[in-house]
Amino acid sequence: MTAKIYALDSVQTLADFELDALRVADVIREHGVTHGDRVIFKAGNSAAYVSVLFALMHVGASIVLIDQQEHPDETRRIARRTGAAIALVDDDAPIHDDIRTVNLYELIAPAAGRPLTTRELSFDAWADRRDGLIMWTSGSTGEPKGAVKSGRKFLTNLERNAAQVGHRPDDVLLPLLPFAHQYGLSMVLIAWLTRCSLVIAPYKRLDRAVQMAGRTGATVIDATPSSYRTMLNLVGRKPSLRAQLEGVRMFCSGAAPLDGALSERYVAEFGLPLLDSYGSTELGNIAFATLENPVSCGRAMDGIKLRVIDEDGHPAAPGQAGEIEVDTPDALEGHLAADGTIDAVPTGWQSTGDLGYLDGDDNLFVLGRKFAVHRSGYTLYPELIERKAALAEISTRIVPLPDERRAGDEQLVFFVEDEELRDAKHWRERLCQVLPVYEQPNRVEVLENFPLNRNGKPDKRRLEQIARG
Repeated sequence: MTAKIYALDSVQTLADFELDALRVADVIREHGVTHGDRVIFKAGNSAAYVSVLFALMHVGASIVLIDQQEHPDETRRIARRTGAAIALVDDDAPIHDDIRTVNLYELIAPAAGRPLTTRELSFDAWADRRDGLIMWTSGSTGEPKGAVKSGRKFLTNLERNAAQVGHRPDDVLLPLLPFAHQYGLSMVLIAWLTRCSLVIAPYKRLDRAVQMAGRTGATVIDATPSSYRTMLNLVGRKPSLRAQLEGVRMFCSGAAPLDGALSERYVAEFGLPLLDSYGSTELGNIAFATLENPVSCGRAMDGIKLRVIDEDGHPAAPGQAGEIEVDTPDALEGHLAADGTIDAVPTGWQSTGDLGYLDGDDNLFVLGRKFAVHRSGYTLYPELIERKAALAEISTRIVPLPDERRAGDEQLVFFVEDEELRDAKHWRERLCQVLPVYEQPNRVEVLENFPLNRNGKPDKRRLEQIARG
């Protein structure tokens, strides 16, 4: 099967696409970008995005990935911090005039049809760079940090990923994710490493993306839990869309916690579970469920170690919750310092700030961020409570707020996602049926859909703003 790159309005073989990327690399060099230069790359998913990405890697540039929607002030701050002299952008990427910008069209158009200076696309120069990739954490627990990643370690991590999950040259990958973040970028480069087909679909228009899955024969879909919930609702409202997903052999999930009830709905509808995963911008991809082992987030990939530590710092017994720690050779080189240098991080076991446990077969169960709140003498973990609610098919996110009447205590505001917008009383009664008194809500707010951040995760900052009024 000949690997192809599918976009909304174009189809190319992977081999021809690579030749065009080589032409784009020559145009990029004509704009003054050379090996080792730091280049801001701020654009949305498109065939041009992937072509320019490949070209930058061929040139050996240090790629500073920024979300297309990032505020121009933050983009300016990143440019100054990284020392990037140029930004490659699309029409929808807001950016200040004092940053030298080149539109992706200004790279793609002059490249068309120009003579080739080489016929071999190589990422070796990029792989040799310690700062081959600079990505930004979501900032969900504080200010975003620049994670500096070795190009070679990044690619090695994806080779482990593809081997564990079982990607094949005859696959057609359809990632419904932004390419400027860890998960989406991983799938683009796994397609290249595996020499399989890639579909660049409009991930914010899931109705069109599902139709594109059928037209291209998509075999592997990667998406966030919120996208999978929307897709299931689409199929329920318009059953003809179901046929577009009949060729899918793996539904893979990541970027946010997955509740078992949603996976069970996929088993009922398609005969396939949602295959969960675990990873981070800083540590890379860590663990994956597979068709052979579809248990929670599965086991750690070959060469990567996982453990769970209790409150006293001792290894937790199977089934006992604690903080997840990871020892991976694929971790970041360090964080970007204010002067653009790299603050190295220690090697060995790394704390993740995530709560979870391992079962007797070393399968990882992620329970959420390790944020404890105190209430009526109890120490509670909101994300564990959310998991309990999910088992009762209640999709909820909890925002703790200080209890003004009891110093040191916190109140729990439960946000429930409900397309039918049933009233708060209905959901309070449901929650009280499944939660002990000390975990029950002080207040319930019903939303048609949770607000999402750029990674497709429920936006807890926005929920906190709503909770505070």
